Amino acid sequence: MSCKSTKVAPSVDFDHSCSDSVEYLTLNFGPFETVHRWRRLPPCDEFVGARRSKHTVVAYRDAIYVDLHFSLSAFTTGTPPAPRYHHSAVVYGSSMFVFGGYTGDIYSNSNLKNKNDLFEYKFATGQWTEWKVEGSLPVARSAHGATVYSDKLWIFAGYDGNARLNDMWTVSLQDREHACWEEIDQSGEIPPSCCNFPVAVCRDKMFVFSGQSGAKITNNLFQFEFKGNMWTRIPTEHLLRGSPPPPQRRYGHTMVAFDRHLYVFGGAADNTLPNELHCYDVDSQTWEVIQPSLDTVLLMTHLRLMLNFGRLFHAAAVIQDAMYIFGGTVDNNVRSGEMYRFQFSCYPKCTLHEDYGKLWENRQFCDVEFILGEREERVMGHIAIVTARCQWLRKKILQARDRQRQSDEGATGGPRDIPAGNRTSGTQPLLEVCIREAEAQPFEVLMQFLYTDKIQYPRRGHVQDVLLIMDVYKLALSFKLSRLEQLCVQYIEASVDLQNVLSVCENANKLQLDQLKEHCLNFVVKESHFNQVIMTKEFEQLSTPLIVEIVRRKQQPPPRLYSDQPVDIGTSLVQDMKAYLEGGGLEFCDIILLLDGHPRPAHKAILAARSSYFEAMFRSFMPEDGQVNISIGEMVPSKQAFESMLRYIYYGDVNMPPEDSLYLFAAPYYYGFSNNRLQAYCKQNLEMNVTVENVLQILEAADKTQALDMKKHCLHIIVHQFIKVSKLPNLRSLSQLLLLDIIESLATHISDKQCAEMGSDI
Repeated sequence: MSCKSTKVAPSVDFDHSCSDSVEYLTLNFGPFETVHRWRRLPPCDEFVGARRSKHTVVAYRDAIYVDLHFSLSAFTTGTPPAPRYHHSAVVYGSSMFVFGGYTGDIYSNSNLKNKNDLFEYKFATGQWTEWKVEGSLPVARSAHGATVYSDKLWIFAGYDGNARLNDMWTVSLQDREHACWEEIDQSGEIPPSCCNFPVAVCRDKMFVFSGQSGAKITNNLFQFEFKGNMWTRIPTEHLLRGSPPPPQRRYGHTMVAFDRHLYVFGGAADNTLPNELHCYDVDSQTWEVIQPSLDTVLLMTHLRLMLNFGRLFHAAAVIQDAMYIFGGTVDNNVRSGEMYRFQFSCYPKCTLHEDYGKLWENRQFCDVEFILGEREERVMGHIAIVTARCQWLRKKILQARDRQRQSDEGATGGPRDIPAGNRTSGTQPLLEVCIREAEAQPFEVLMQFLYTDKIQYPRRGHVQDVLLIMDVYKLALSFKLSRLEQLCVQYIEASVDLQNVLSVCENANKLQLDQLKEHCLNFVVKESHFNQVIMTKEFEQLSTPLIVEIVRRKQQPPPRLYSDQPVDIGTSLVQDMKAYLEGGGLEFCDIILLLDGHPRPAHKAILAARSSYFEAMFRSFMPEDGQVNISIGEMVPSKQAFESMLRYIYYGDVNMPPEDSLYLFAAPYYYGFSNNRLQAYCKQNLEMNVTVENVLQILEAADKTQALDMKKHCLHIIVHQFIKVSKLPNLRSLSQLLLLDIIESLATHISDKQCAEMGSDI
């Protein structure tokens, strides 16, 4: 049976519930939903029937279909599957496909039997058909994962009644008569045998998160590449990337994909039923806990729903831009018949790291060349990025610049006064910086980190990749890059395995990387590793001192040392670029931005990386005097709004006063930012933050930018809250024309009675 859910556009109205409230205006600026919002839907027991858990739901068009726990409540023809639970259901084309699960005496939970049958349900006709597939079949199972990709049904892992599985099977859904099951030869870091986990497909990859694996429940996230049948365990460097940790280990949860995100909800986590919604960004590889809008929290708290919100063995599906949660087991093993709708917030992603990464890859506007090692290999870069991120390299660049200045003075017979905008013009030679202690390959990885806050994760089984990251770690120690140090350590430790541990240990010993050497020695002497490692040829070729250390470590392990000192994770790209804009990069400015005649020094490489407008200007027709007039179309923004735009360009900040949002709303188009993220935040800022206290500033900005709808809205607020507005000190600083607009609005909208009341109050 389907419970229909119709998408309703956000209403455009005002809140008149309180005389002192300020109305919120919903402006039609684009298809952005600006807040995350939960909503409990009305009950539909008459359609769905019994409360349930361990069931499935699927989304087809604008409807949610709930199926097969105890019974199927839809009108059907044909022979439906036997009642079951812990099965899977997916949608392909105009059909739903159901595979496996437990059947038997479900009410008494006895005589249960796993199934490996496959049924098709046609939404248009309500007809059930069983697919009789010849040849090899997957072992009968329940609590498995299933998804559709490239016209095929993919089945992974589950429970066969005796043991947990981690095999994978696929079958084409295009032709029932010629369908056959095929077992997939998986490679890479295959997840352990598991059950009661969800799968989701995003960015052409399948993801598996947590689940029950024997007696152990993990919070690992794995991704599967369909093209190469390759699994990868995604490391969790949440401390390094400044994001929250991944969700607790759990089972019986759901995970759905929307846009570039995976959303994990519910499940049983260490004897609790958490009600947080966790979100994983596939592009940035970071987790966060979603904070719903304040009105959602207040409403659900008032209805006492938040306490009973957590659940396991529920089901979830996505329709358009919302996720629907139905059923599940709540406190005291009570089955639920509730349905909740979660509205996704569809903000465009932050492209800061990608934009700087492209600047590094393209090597446009480079103004420094590093000469590396004994072979004097050359790597180009950008002074602005490098000096913002690394103090050690900043000192080297300053020393090289002083030498170059002295050389120029000697050649010309005196100092030259070079305008800021011409210090690195197209004909200016690159500043050469010699670094004898670095080789080109690890230095390039280090540079990639400076631009993106990331490094390439070592490929599983590729010892050379791990050894390269060790060389990068050595450079990070020398250059005092704490964040990169921790990133390298975490990557290397996660990559150490039985095949490469001795090579890594020997290299760590050679490079005097004591922390990594210690990790390798502890890995080798583990009970489950030791015999396998000492039987390898690599162990026979190991240096004698290391063999002695391993034997002694095995015989007498050293005491574990615990430190209460917090780990120094260094500063992030965002933090460094913020400090650079706020004065740390002043001596490296090479362009002057003129705002209404007032100069603001800036950095060409940063502006070009973030704005196609500046990139085209600096590439094709850079002004000879190194000065650029700033406007947004024909409008010159306020100084405050201009600083807000610079904060967005340098480090992706979108926090600004509401009046700035009017000036900057068109900036993404005019300056050619990578996406309209800034515009989305401007929209939210204008919708939610027009108050009595700032209405006059926004009125001025609306008048200057000719935003007539916002100007009208501000005048509406001023009229209805005039007693409060009249006491604001900046009312006297308004222009004569705006004061006349206010007087005209008052005369038009206030009755004689209201005018008399207002006079007595004043």
